[in-house]
Amino acid sequence: EVQLVESGGGLVQAGGSLRLSCAASGFSFADYAMGWFRQAPGKEREGVSCSAGNDGSGLLLPSVKGRFAASRDNGKNALYLQMDNLKPEDTALYYCATCGWDDKNELVFDHWGQGTQVTVSS
Repeated sequence: EVQLVESGGGLVQAGGSLRLSCAASGFSFADYAMGWFRQAPGKEREGVSCSAGNDGSGLLLPSVKGRFAASRDNGKNALYLQMDNLKPEDTALYYCATCGWDDKNELVFDHWGQGTQVTVSS
């Protein structure tokens, strides 16, 4: 059974930093592309990152480039999201997920955890 457990969220002032972690189990983590998406109340889900690699090249949202960095440790079955220079508009529930692209080249997320809340005050 795929299990993903996010942690590291919290309340931070604008300009601050947080590092989200995701502990994965129940599947061969190294064989899967992994990413993050977020959802704020009343807004559509946004794909933040999706990558099989560890070079941070999987960031998708233009608004987070230069501020967020995704990485993974296959030996620990863990995924991370370093978030710097946070802004109030980054406030959302952040989810770790397995990810990929469908035959229409649209990003899809297949399995995710319970999420971790990130709140950025102005």
